Amino acid sequence: MSSGEKGGDLDWRRSKDAEDSLQMDISSDEEGFHDASDQFLDFEEVGDSQTASVNGLVTRQTQSKDAAPEENNLQTLLQDLGLERHFPEKLDLSTVLQIDEKTVTDEPDRSLSALPWTFLKSFLQQEMVLKMSMCQFSVPLLLPNCDTERCTLTLWALRDIVKKFRPHSLADPRGFIEDRIVHSELPMVSFVRLGECSLSKSEVLNKLLSNPQQYHDIFVHHNMECGDSPRRISDGLVEISWYLPSGKKNIDIFGEAVAVTNLRGDLSFFETQYSFLCQTSAAVFVFFDNLDTKYKLLNSQHTLAEMFLVGDSQSKSFSMDSLKKTAEEFNLKTSNIILKTKQMNDADFVKNLRRAVGEVIKRSKVKMPLEQTAGVAHELGILVDEDCQECQNAKQNADAITSQILDTPLYKESQLPLQGQIWKELARLEKEECRLRKAGDKNIEIYKSELHEKKILLRKQQRRCDISEAMTCFINAISTNGLERSYFIKWMRINLDNLCRKTLSGLRELYKEKSQNSSENKEEIAVLDRQISNSSLGIEHFLREMGQLYESAVLLGETEESRQQLQHLPRLCAELLLDGFPLELVDGDASNIPLKWVSDVLQQLNDLVLPKSKILVITVLGVQSTGKSTLLNTMFGVQFAVSSGRCTRGAFMLLIKVKQEFKEVLKCDFLVIIDTEGLKSPELAQLDDSYEHDNELATLVVGLSDVTIINIAMENSTEMKDILQIVVHAFLRMKEVGKKPKCQFIHQNVADVSAHDKNMRDRKILLEQLNEMTQAAAKMENKEENKSFTDVMEYNLETGNWYIPGLWHGNPPMAPVNSGYSESVYELKKNMIEVFQKCESSGNNIMEFLEWTKSLWSAVKYENFIFSFRNSLVADAYMKLCIEFNKWEWSFRKSMHTWMINAETKICNFEAIAMASQVGDMSDFLSQLKYESSMELAKREKTLLDNLTKYYEQTEGHVYLVERYREEFANSIRCIKRDIENSTLSKLEAAAQIQQGMNQLDTIKKTHIAVMEKKVLKLLEDCRQKQCQRSEKELDNEFEKTPCEAGGEAHTDHVATIHRPQGLDASVQASDYWKYVMAKFNRDFSKEYNALPAEIPHAWKLITKKQAEKSLEESFSIK
Repeated sequence: MSSGEKGGDLDWRRSKDAEDSLQMDISSDEEGFHDASDQFLDFEEVGDSQTASVNGLVTRQTQSKDAAPEENNLQTLLQDLGLERHFPEKLDLSTVLQIDEKTVTDEPDRSLSALPWTFLKSFLQQEMVLKMSMCQFSVPLLLPNCDTERCTLTLWALRDIVKKFRPHSLADPRGFIEDRIVHSELPMVSFVRLGECSLSKSEVLNKLLSNPQQYHDIFVHHNMECGDSPRRISDGLVEISWYLPSGKKNIDIFGEAVAVTNLRGDLSFFETQYSFLCQTSAAVFVFFDNLDTKYKLLNSQHTLAEMFLVGDSQSKSFSMDSLKKTAEEFNLKTSNIILKTKQMNDADFVKNLRRAVGEVIKRSKVKMPLEQTAGVAHELGILVDEDCQECQNAKQNADAITSQILDTPLYKESQLPLQGQIWKELARLEKEECRLRKAGDKNIEIYKSELHEKKILLRKQQRRCDISEAMTCFINAISTNGLERSYFIKWMRINLDNLCRKTLSGLRELYKEKSQNSSENKEEIAVLDRQISNSSLGIEHFLREMGQLYESAVLLGETEESRQQLQHLPRLCAELLLDGFPLELVDGDASNIPLKWVSDVLQQLNDLVLPKSKILVITVLGVQSTGKSTLLNTMFGVQFAVSSGRCTRGAFMLLIKVKQEFKEVLKCDFLVIIDTEGLKSPELAQLDDSYEHDNELATLVVGLSDVTIINIAMENSTEMKDILQIVVHAFLRMKEVGKKPKCQFIHQNVADVSAHDKNMRDRKILLEQLNEMTQAAAKMENKEENKSFTDVMEYNLETGNWYIPGLWHGNPPMAPVNSGYSESVYELKKNMIEVFQKCESSGNNIMEFLEWTKSLWSAVKYENFIFSFRNSLVADAYMKLCIEFNKWEWSFRKSMHTWMINAETKICNFEAIAMASQVGDMSDFLSQLKYESSMELAKREKTLLDNLTKYYEQTEGHVYLVERYREEFANSIRCIKRDIENSTLSKLEAAAQIQQGMNQLDTIKKTHIAVMEKKVLKLLEDCRQKQCQRSEKELDNEFEKTPCEAGGEAHTDHVATIHRPQGLDASVQASDYWKYVMAKFNRDFSKEYNALPAEIPHAWKLITKKQAEKSLEESFSIK
């Protein structure tokens, strides 16, 4: 807020002459610039030639006797204020939000023409009536026209007011009611004046509605500062305010909520307004001094209101006879007449008045929502500001969409299907392409190709979804002219907020019940968390669907007509961005940036503005519900969603134009404001990737910014420090990060004037902690040249901290905005402008910002480690534990490898061991070795678990920070044990099989030797008996007739490749094992069998012993 606001105070720092000349009256002045669409400041006719917005421009609205004729008042006023050139044209929102030197000047305005722009830089930026209501000022209900006798019901202007209160009749003492004030069924009590009255009606109303400990001037009255200035144009104005109970009986004036209206001026001149109040109110309190013949004016047709007469018996013109006559005429009871007597002070008088109002509230059956009063207004010829054609068209379009929403999650699935599970899976695949966490043993290139194919399939699945009826209506509606489009977007926001408020209130009540036994209902609470998130529905979801429609068509390279129909969507969104509407930069539900959509929107934006327009980027970062969006709205007049009952996630960017004469000062053409949704959201805490989501989002937006505002509420500063640590750590890990953002810490809810000095020690401790974690992160990343936080982010201990008091002055819901809050934010804004001026001009234009966004997002996606931790100290402690664990694991594997070598040696020497120990056979020996291995494994597993326990018992190394990972490491030890156990058993069985095979081979060899010896002996015996001498050739022929077990009739049929011992089930094609045996023992066989050595292929000779063992395992199915 600027110096012209001060949170609703009347201290506008104006000269006294300017104040008196302008005749300030805050109650209507602040409505004067409120627009019909909340996006345009409308100075032209609305409805039946009714000037809807200017009538309340200057607030002292009762006409003095010396005032100019009524028809000239408006023209004269506009000339005084220097606004004649804006009538009947409009000021658009982007013009109002422009940044110039007036937004940060302390110099008071010296002329009337400067004063309206002070308002334009304060309340009006943030929807003036809403801010007036927040400041507990009355707001216009019926706005008179200077040029005609007709007035306007400001229903549209009141639609954005949402109130929370806790009536005493509520069954749940801790519950509350939250609703738009135009929908609330509240009794209305009206206060009017007939003739002259010595009592100040507005001052009495302020006392009536204010607790003595929390007095506030809701209605402007004669006795307040500048309240005695003569009025010009406010006669006939009906103001409205509300009394809302807090649920505390000792504090609340009334136990139930009530609307209070106040008619400015003498009702005898404003019979239409009086009739309207009589037909819509539960009671009308008429202030008077002397009724005389005027009492007949009180007789309004179709009146539903109970009448009360309020007078001062000490007034010189007071007439008791007239009062009695009027009471008889209207059959009024004594309780309906309230007089201030000589013996009665103001406090007693107000007490009697409160008692009467309280009785009305208790027994009243007339509770007409303000929305329904439009019907009464039409009957009386009163204009309604919503009756203009653009507003009605927009309402029909918005209702056509939102009326179909019966179940929000189901509606999103059917009407907004592209942003559902498919889009979330696409986002997951995009990150997996970069991080490759689940690649396992797969070939990396093949794995990436598989991921790419899955993405293509998902995009095709998206394209199979036709554009829904809701999206067709939405796109058509935002394609209309500027004014109607602005109405439509506002109607959509109103309708969607109303729906979500009803849905979420029920879910949150259930969540509250389940949370009372959180340990028993943990799963149910997690389901409710997801339901709360899924039940969020805002206009950003429709814009997100637009982006997915566009991306799915463009990325598939489609050329058909459907793609051509979507080509205009980026330009449409760029126009909205220029008009002052936020663009979703990061989709928080999927934790992803729709890069093609954002790129094309920003390219279209670049085409719409001057070439190479420079930008400065400001980001606000904070834990949920710390007031960061309110801070941005107050400082820059933007309209980020604030406590609307929805839990949207992500980051949003908004564009603010810098005025031509101020561009040289700031060295930029636009300010880009990035607001992030609250970090550390309780609704998301149950999700496995909650740390990852917050850390990714924070790193991205800080990396994009030139200036980062770190918003800290004292009660959650720890969470914010955790986020900052991860941001700094990520910056150290990501080579692409070349920026050094300027950092400003905002400490909210600190009201002490000495806060800056008293908190010096806290600031030093904060910086020491940030330095410690920076050093830890730098050490982990081997970048120890970064020794302090300020090496990574620019921060000044003295000038980088701001202390802002709480937003409310007193106890809500009747507390006004704290003027100290506005003052502190204004001082912060001045400082921020100075910070902007000192920013080194990087020459960033929109396209360079886009390229930087792409580069930074790519770096964030490739970061695979640090984002999953709460902070850098946790990551450092985790790394130290991993190093120790790796040592333990290596020791475990090494000892078991040594044991296995010894076991294999024993198996090879089985015969000797069997003879010595009398072991029966190999199977018994194998069972014994398996038992010994299991005992050894159990011993080693216990050693590792003991090491883990001892590690957590030490006090150094921040081990307490990784307590949550203890069970994970214990499970890893068990997995390692199982892995080694399986491997050991397989090796034991393989070694036993090999030894058994060798034993069989020895048996075969012995058998063959015996056969050969027998045949040789027989041959020798035959030769001896026949006494014949055989030649060497004949002996060779006889030997070759010896049959071979391989299937040949004689050794002439011998083929080395199939020569194998009998009894072994192997394939005809020799396995690697037998190839290895034949190559190694070929000469031994030839000598043993007295045969020529076989011709061994060269490839056989290259087979290793390990390959032979593996072949044997496969041939005989050895596990």
